[in-house]
Amino acid sequence: MRSARRLLAASAVLALAVGLTACTSSGGGSASVNPAPSRPEVKGTVTVFAAASLKESFTELGKRFETAYPGTSITFNFGGSSALAQNIVSGAPVDVFAAASPATMKTVTDAKLTGGDPTVFARNTLEIAVAKGNPKNIAGLKDLKGVKTALCAKEVPCGAAAVTTLQAAGVELTPVTYEQDVKGALTKVELGEVDASLVYQTDVKAGSGKIEGVNFPEAAKAVNDYQIAPLAKAPNANGAAAFLGYLSSADARRVLTDAGFQAP
Repeated sequence: MRSARRLLAASAVLALAVGLTACTSSGGGSASVNPAPSRPEVKGTVTVFAAASLKESFTELGKRFETAYPGTSITFNFGGSSALAQNIVSGAPVDVFAAASPATMKTVTDAKLTGGDPTVFARNTLEIAVAKGNPKNIAGLKDLKGVKTALCAKEVPCGAAAVTTLQAAGVELTPVTYEQDVKGALTKVELGEVDASLVYQTDVKAGSGKIEGVNFPEAAKAVNDYQIAPLAKAPNANGAAAFLGYLSSADARRVLTDAGFQAP
């Protein structure tokens, strides 16, 4: 019995010795430890081109990003997605592009300028923006035929969505103005220059107290998918990656939801 116990004890010591040997380096007997992967340094300016409808939410996200990454600063250029895409194709130095539709993002991907596949990070839907109190009693798209209306230009995402919804409603409309981005169309209502405009729900929510929104069922026919991508020649590639990573965080998700954007 004692010899068996001694054999078992010797086997255990041998196994331990083998295990320790396997864990030691060949040069000196200290345990080999794989270092944790280092986090890429993120600093400097991150330049983001973003659809005009993202202005309020991205401005807030930019402040939070700068707090999370001391030593960074976010520079935004907000505007119509189609114009921004053309600026990128023309060589503008940009780290991240956030477009209000896949169609405008395609301008950049077709030019092979993105540093990865675009991802959908939010969705948005149109509303009819009217003056506070809805003095013209606008209840749907058909009511726009008798009032002064502003639309986004057809080549920008809010304009393309407006065309789709009007066709779905069987409404032929001649607006008094076509604006180059959604903020321009909204401002026309705020200034009292038009009676109504087709804008995003998020813009109505972010607008002044001078306006309110009217929902209409045809809006479901033209829900815009917002896409984002880093640029292949991003001057600050680490900053671009960090901003995209932050955009997928729970904190960023709350900011977008509070602004009225729908989750993808």
